[in-house]
Amino acid sequence: MKALMIDDDVKLTALTKQYVEPFGISLETVDRPSAGLGKLWAEKFDVVILDLMLPEIDGFQVLREIRERSTVPVLMLTARGDVTDRVVGLELGADDYLPKPFEPRELVARLQALHRRSNTLSPSEAPESFTLTAGSLVLDRKQREARVGDRNLQLTTSEFAALELLMQRSGESLDRDQIMEALRGVEWDATNRVIDITMSRLRQKLGDDPKHPQFIKTIWGTGYAFIGTVVKQP
Repeated sequence: MKALMIDDDVKLTALTKQYVEPFGISLETVDRPSAGLGKLWAEKFDVVILDLMLPEIDGFQVLREIRERSTVPVLMLTARGDVTDRVVGLELGADDYLPKPFEPRELVARLQALHRRSNTLSPSEAPESFTLTAGSLVLDRKQREARVGDRNLQLTTSEFAALELLMQRSGESLDRDQIMEALRGVEWDATNRVIDITMSRLRQKLGDDPKHPQFIKTIWGTGYAFIGTVVKQP
């Protein structure tokens, strides 16, 4: 796995690099957002570790710029206990977050989980069932992309995983814990809205009106259900 860490704490990045590399994670570090974005556009990375507090521009703006051009998984580093920062980061398209100071082993586990989610097909699916179709919506599991008509939805890793789960179990009401299991690697607690934020972003990209849904229906007090008829194709 090749990871990029954008953080101006050079002592932390040096220690992190030393810790994660024995786990098979090749970590490149930069201390400026401009340098980080330049490196990201020039090279291929499997995951980005992005600090919120940065010189030049803050991590939120960096995340916005990343999401304009890329769906690479992003793990944000946030201040401990600052729920607002975590929510905003998730709303902007972060796939996971980790409060500072963090345990290096937890960082490794989250990076590995993000990498698995973005690269591994669901073991429960037969290998020939690569494409799920519901009307104009096509989810291509082999190419890891989704589109409505000719429009590519540019889904993040978390959004793709959530849509894939809902389409695989079309017609079922799935609670937030079941959906969170598909998004494993994201910490869940009573004070954050990880699933609701992910579903809101997903609906916006689908062009789905929550009051008159075509694809995803809210099951009040429970969770969500995919309401379209899904056809599996090789």
